[in-house]
Amino acid sequence: MARLLLTVLLLLPLLPAIAQQTRDELRRSIYFGGGSYEIDEFQADALYHWLDSIPDLLEKYHLQLISHTDPIGGRAFNEWLSEMRGEAVLQLLLQKNIPSYKINVKNWGLDNPVYSNETYNGMQLNRRVDVILYPIIY
Repeated sequence: MARLLLTVLLLLPLLPAIAQQTRDELRRSIYFGGGSYEIDEFQADALYHWLDSIPDLLEKYHLQLISHTDPIGGRAFNEWLSEMRGEAVLQLLLQKNIPSYKINVKNWGLDNPVYSNETYNGMQLNRRVDVILYPIIY
């Protein structure tokens, strides 16, 4: 019983993100340090490996980048930071030879956080760009 309770408590912060994901979409997040839009080599490699693992990626999926920030620094700073994070991930995808017409970018900044910005952990989780693959419906 204690193990089940511990598992539920550990997964509870992830429920909003799990609830957002539809059954057919695929999602990977790139996380950033506070005030940063730098992507470390490990996350870049992990993104490339994930993309390489998806058969017929360009024929079957549209890509959407959704950029988020925490509220530290105010609205104007976070709008700029969100754009810079989205652009950094976009450049990674373009370097992977994914055509720009296959990619849509939405920069939310500090609006529409998935996690609570009332906690340090929530703010860390909100410093990200979600790379979402939506299946092309013929």
